[in-house]
Amino acid sequence: MLIPHPLLGLRDAQEFTYLGDASLMHRPDPTREDAEAAFADYVFLRDNPAGVHRELWFHEAGDRSWLVVTRDTTTHEILGAELASDVKLGGAQ
Repeated sequence: MLIPHPLLGLRDAQEFTYLGDASLMHRPDPTREDAEAAFADYVFLRDNPAGVHRELWFHEAGDRSWLVVTRDTTTHEILGAELASDVKLGGAQ
Protein backbone atom coordinates (compact mmCIF):
# COMPACT_ATOMS: atom_id res chain seq x y z
CA MET A 1 0.00 0.00 0.00
CA LEU A 2 1.37 3.42 -0.96
CA ILE A 3 0.62 6.56 1.03
CA PRO A 4 0.76 9.90 -0.84
CA HIS A 5 2.86 11.93 1.61
CA PRO A 6 2.07 15.63 0.98
CA LEU A 7 5.76 16.62 1.14
CA LEU A 8 7.63 13.49 0.01
CA GLY A 9 5.33 11.93 -2.58
CA LEU A 10 4.32 8.27 -2.63
CA ARG A 11 5.80 6.30 0.26
CA ASP A 12 5.44 2.63 1.20
CA ALA A 13 3.06 2.08 4.13
CA GLN A 14 5.82 0.08 5.87
CA GLU A 15 7.56 3.39 6.60
CA PHE A 16 4.58 4.41 8.75
CA THR A 17 2.98 3.39 12.01
CA TYR A 18 -0.83 3.33 12.09
CA LEU A 19 -2.12 5.13 15.18
CA GLY A 20 -5.90 4.92 14.91
CA ASP A 21 -8.86 7.18 14.34
CA ALA A 22 -7.90 10.76 13.46
CA SER A 23 -10.57 12.11 15.82
CA LEU A 24 -8.17 11.14 18.64
CA MET A 25 -6.32 14.37 17.85
CA HIS A 26 -9.01 16.11 19.88
CA ARG A 27 -8.90 15.16 23.55
CA PRO A 28 -11.84 16.02 25.78
CA ASP A 29 -11.67 19.23 27.79
CA PRO A 30 -10.44 18.26 31.29
CA THR A 31 -12.37 21.13 32.85
CA ARG A 32 -15.75 19.80 31.71
CA GLU A 33 -18.16 18.71 34.42
CA ASP A 34 -18.28 15.22 32.87
CA ALA A 35 -14.52 15.08 32.13
CA GLU A 36 -13.99 11.68 33.76
CA ALA A 37 -16.70 10.03 31.64
CA ALA A 38 -15.53 11.88 28.53
CA PHE A 39 -11.95 10.64 29.01
CA ALA A 40 -13.16 7.08 29.67
CA ASP A 41 -15.02 7.20 26.34
CA TYR A 42 -12.00 8.77 24.62
CA VAL A 43 -9.62 6.08 25.87
CA PHE A 44 -11.77 2.94 25.71
CA LEU A 45 -14.52 3.38 23.10
CA ARG A 46 -13.53 3.02 19.45
CA ASP A 47 -15.60 2.76 16.31
CA ASN A 48 -14.59 0.18 13.74
CA PRO A 49 -16.09 1.65 10.57
CA ALA A 50 -16.42 -0.06 7.23
CA GLY A 51 -15.82 2.38 4.40
CA VAL A 52 -14.15 5.78 4.19
CA HIS A 53 -12.36 6.69 7.40
CA ARG A 54 -9.76 9.27 8.51
CA GLU A 55 -6.77 7.82 10.32
CA LEU A 56 -3.56 8.99 11.99
CA TRP A 57 -0.31 7.65 10.55
CA PHE A 58 3.19 8.50 11.82
CA HIS A 59 6.08 8.54 9.31
CA GLU A 60 8.43 6.75 11.66
CA ALA A 61 10.99 5.61 9.07
CA GLY A 62 11.01 8.95 7.29
CA ASP A 63 10.62 12.59 8.24
CA ARG A 64 8.70 11.73 11.47
CA SER A 65 5.65 13.68 10.37
CA TRP A 66 2.07 12.95 11.42
CA LEU A 67 -0.46 12.46 8.64
CA VAL A 68 -4.22 12.23 8.47
CA VAL A 69 -4.86 9.59 5.82
CA THR A 70 -8.31 9.13 4.30
CA ARG A 71 -8.70 5.44 3.52
CA ASP A 72 -11.50 3.08 2.54
CA THR A 73 -11.27 0.34 5.16
CA THR A 74 -13.09 -2.17 2.96
CA THR A 75 -10.70 -1.91 -0.01
CA HIS A 76 -7.63 -0.27 1.63
CA GLU A 77 -7.72 2.35 -1.13
CA ILE A 78 -5.95 5.53 -0.01
CA LEU A 79 -8.06 8.53 -0.99
CA GLY A 80 -5.69 11.21 0.28
CA ALA A 81 -3.26 12.32 2.96
CA GLU A 82 -2.64 15.62 4.71
CA LEU A 83 -0.20 16.81 7.32
CA ALA A 84 -1.97 16.47 10.67
CA SER A 85 -0.91 20.01 11.57
CA ASP A 86 -2.97 21.30 8.61
CA VAL A 87 -6.14 19.35 9.43
CA LYS A 88 -9.12 20.71 11.28
CA LEU A 89 -11.41 17.94 12.56
CA GLY A 90 -14.61 18.20 14.53
CA GLY A 91 -13.60 17.87 18.17
CA ALA A 92 -15.21 15.61 20.76
CA GLN A 93 -17.30 17.79 22.99
